[in-house]
Amino acid sequence: MIDPRAVVTAGARVAADAEIGAFAVIGGNVEIGPRTWIGPHALIVGHTTVGADNKIFQFASIGEAPQDKKYAGEPTRLVIGDRNVMREYCTISRGTVLDQGVTRIGSDNLFMAYTHVAHDCVIGDNVIMVNLAMIAGHVQIGDWAILSGYCAVHQHCKIGAHAFLANNCGVTRDVPPYVMAVGNPAVPHSINSEGLKRRGFSSDQIRNLRNAYRLLYRSELPLAAAVEQLGALVATQPELKPLLDFIQTSERSLIR
Repeated sequence: MIDPRAVVTAGARVAADAEIGAFAVIGGNVEIGPRTWIGPHALIVGHTTVGADNKIFQFASIGEAPQDKKYAGEPTRLVIGDRNVMREYCTISRGTVLDQGVTRIGSDNLFMAYTHVAHDCVIGDNVIMVNLAMIAGHVQIGDWAILSGYCAVHQHCKIGAHAFLANNCGVTRDVPPYVMAVGNPAVPHSINSEGLKRRGFSSDQIRNLRNAYRLLYRSELPLAAAVEQLGALVATQPELKPLLDFIQTSERSLIR
C-alpha cells in the first residue's frame, strides 16, 4: 500500500492497511493509523500522530515546525484523530513549548484547500474550514463550528461549538457557541439556526437560544446582568449551558 516512489523515513510507523501515494514524504517520528490515505506529494513530518481513516490530499503539509520565531526546534507534537479530510495545500503546524507543546485535531473534520491551522491550536470534532480560512496560534474551535472562506482568527481566540463565521470574517475576540458572526472585525449577526436544525436541535431549543441571543446582544443589559439571567434559565433550558460556560471562561472578551 506504499508507492515505491514515496519516501518513508526509518522509524516511521505506518499501519499495514494505510496507503501512501507517489512522492509523499513521511518523517521518522510520524505514526499513520489504519486505513489512512496519504495522497501523492503530501508531506507529514515532526512528532505527528495521525489516526484512522483520514484522507490527506496532495501537497498538504502536516506537522511542520511552527511559524513562530520563538520556536527553537523543541520536539513538540501534532495529534490528529480519525476520519479527517485535509485537502490540497492544507497546512497544520505542531505545537510550541510556550503552550501545551501540542496541536490537537479531533475527528470528522474537513479542512478544505489552502486552510491553515497554526501551532498549539485545539480543534474539536465535525469542524469545517472552508478554502483559505486561517487560524493563528493557540486558537480553540468547538465541535460543529464552520469557518467560511477567507476567515482569519486572531491568536488565543476561541470559537464556540456550532458557531458560524461568514466569509471574510476577521475574528479578534471570542465567538460564543451557536452564534453567527460577520464582518471584519467580526460582530454577532444572529443564532446559527439553520445549522442547528441540521444537527437535530428542536424548534423549542432554537427558540430558547434565540431568546438567549437577544438577552445577550439586544437587551442592552450589562454582560454580568445578562449572564445572571441566563444562569437562571439553565435548569429548564440545558442547551444554554454551553453558552453560559463559554461566556464565563472567555479570556479575550466576546465579539460585540
